[in-house]
Amino acid sequence: MTRDRTLVYSTEQGRIQTQDSKPEIIGDGRVRVRLEKKGRGGKAVTTVNGLPLADAELKALGKSLKKKVGVGGAVKDGVIEIQGDQVEKILNALRAAGYDAKRSGG
Repeated sequence: MTRDRTLVYSTEQGRIQTQDSKPEIIGDGRVRVRLEKKGRGGKAVTTVNGLPLADAELKALGKSLKKKVGVGGAVKDGVIEIQGDQVEKILNALRAAGYDAKRSGG
């Protein structure tokens, strides 16, 4: 009886990826929207993290969210940052897009 053995991890090379592997998805599926002020000089920034999307899809969603609320922002390390206190608008837009978004933080 033979088994199909596929090398997944090697101590010399680390994680072995196959050619048909999917693009890396950063989010954990729990979409959280929160307002942050720390480390930003007192400026408020609405952050969205946990989206189960690849990098290109995340940038496209960030662009559409910025357009809907009419402000600037960026996508950094799997987190969408929207300028200002836009939590309720972002929550409504994400829920309309089919994500189970929740408010995080205080």
